[in-house]
Amino acid sequence: MTQPPESSGTNAYAASGVDIEAADTAVALMRGWVEKTSRPEVIGSIGGFAGLYDASALTRYAAPILATSTDGAGTKVAIAQMMDVHDTIGFDLVGMVVDDLVVCGAEPLFMTDYIACGRVEPERIAAIVKGIAEACVEAGCALLGGETAEHPGLMEPDAYDLAGAATGVVEANGLLGPGRVRPGDVVVAMSSSGLHANGYSLVRHVLLERAGWALDRDVPELGRTLGEELLEPTRIYAKACLALAAETQTHAMAHITGGGLAANLARVVPEELSVTIARATWQPAPVFDVVRRVGAVSQDDLESTLNCGVGMVALVPPDDADRAVATLDRCGVHAWVAGEVSTDDERGGTVRLVGQYPGW
Repeated sequence: MTQPPESSGTNAYAASGVDIEAADTAVALMRGWVEKTSRPEVIGSIGGFAGLYDASALTRYAAPILATSTDGAGTKVAIAQMMDVHDTIGFDLVGMVVDDLVVCGAEPLFMTDYIACGRVEPERIAAIVKGIAEACVEAGCALLGGETAEHPGLMEPDAYDLAGAATGVVEANGLLGPGRVRPGDVVVAMSSSGLHANGYSLVRHVLLERAGWALDRDVPELGRTLGEELLEPTRIYAKACLALAAETQTHAMAHITGGGLAANLARVVPEELSVTIARATWQPAPVFDVVRRVGAVSQDDLESTLNCGVGMVALVPPDDADRAVATLDRCGVHAWVAGEVSTDDERGGTVRLVGQYPGW
């Protein structure tokens, strides 16, 4: 998104495959979307060499701790390109980044993006940024700046990839993590909107390549085409999780991304404790069963790759469980108690899923 510098060699540069005028057009098209994400602390607008944020706003914190995260949208980008639908993949990018921040209790403040492409097609770039901006509004953070890079010869003309980074802040005494987790804490699970942006290499392999399904295939179990299901945007939990941390004694949270529920939750479980989760407490969305059945994917492989219906979890004291579920439901996130933390010297630091999903 950063304004490209003027060059007296524009024509020669264009002949080599880099179109400065197209980049200028893309910046003009995306400007309105970026402005929708502005926060009071943002200084200036897009077009400068760096995004500016008034850090004096942090003086309201007694002991502010900055948190940062970076990520991409994975191979879900390939689905967006195959579908020629580009205004949702940016939403996935933001979800992957800001929800990594919020697990420590940090409020996302601002984000920057990087889009690399074989050729700048202004409308396509603007559509990608539209999704990024809409997600930033959903998360409450500013889209402070970014870069669109044209890589002719390195990437195919219609190919692109994107990445982003965000910065947030949390009060030191509000920092969440393993050190707060106690025996008896309950696991509050938060429903995912679908696959989110993880495991698409597996999904593409088993459904598109091995089973030969087309993206325009109507899938009765899904109630829509396969492509529409696979492009369902990642749910953004940031505001709901911040409300949860403010209204309950939340001890830790885990964003369920690559590696699945057990592996990601284990990252915030102390070595002397373990967690047991009951599969019977929720029904994974149909897309997970479709991948399992059509792709003949074992449950172990499925759970170690996909979120299987849980996109975020929180560990809270048992007395706060009902309040936690109610707070999340009020914020539009379906939640339920799915398990419990216990002392277990033999399985310390592990997460175990027991039982079976309803109907599987």
